[in-house]
Amino acid sequence: MLRIIDARTGEPLDAAPVRRGLTRVEAHATRYDTGTLRVLLVADLLVRALELGGTPVRALLTGEGDRTRVRAGAAALGVRPFEEGRDTGLREAQTLHVVGEGDATPDGVRITVAPVEPTDLVPASGADPGAPEHGRGTDPAVLRMALLSRPRSAPVRLDDPALEEARATLVRWRRAVAEWARQPSRPVPEDVRGQLRTAWEDDLDVPGVLGVLRRVEEAGPELPDGARFETYAYADRLLGLELTRDLGAWA
Repeated sequence: MLRIIDARTGEPLDAAPVRRGLTRVEAHATRYDTGTLRVLLVADLLVRALELGGTPVRALLTGEGDRTRVRAGAAALGVRPFEEGRDTGLREAQTLHVVGEGDATPDGVRITVAPVEPTDLVPASGADPGAPEHGRGTDPAVLRMALLSRPRSAPVRLDDPALEEARATLVRWRRAVAEWARQPSRPVPEDVRGQLRTAWEDDLDVPGVLGVLRRVEEAGPELPDGARFETYAYADRLLGLELTRDLGAWA
């Protein structure tokens, strides 16, 4: 079961206290910058993790920021659409507010997201890994990877080394997944599946999930390539990095 740290108390609690009960995830957007996009990315990961655990979720966007630009930037980053934050009469078992550090302090469970520097590095539409940056924009998948590589409670510095590491990892993993897919499929090993779920259910530890994938990548021949492929495809249901995008490209 997913447990998260409530910023109000510093204590962990169940993200979905009622089994199969509807949970509301509310992302608070106060401006259009990279920090706000990180807030929406964390909310997106929270929704994905809850759904993977079988919890129905209602995802909402609220705040005073430029909604059109925020939605466009989030979509480019691979964040799934949010509803507008309004009362529909539905009764949620719990509401989880995802907010930027130092921003809104709504009543209820709060999940805070640390800031990002620089604030003007936003997704460049149509970019590909390895392509040059356009102004302060960069490839959305590379930006998503770089943001996922740090705990949400830790500030992120998106300098050239961080972006290059994210780009290189993403390109390498997509190519590896395409190559592994050419071998007979094998199920995700149960111990590996358990490590992935233990990581993301522990306060949404996405860097821990990436660490499991690195160990799978580096495992010896005792782990079949077909199992590596299924492991990466399974983890990508949370990560949203399109790791299977290049299937067939390296045949």
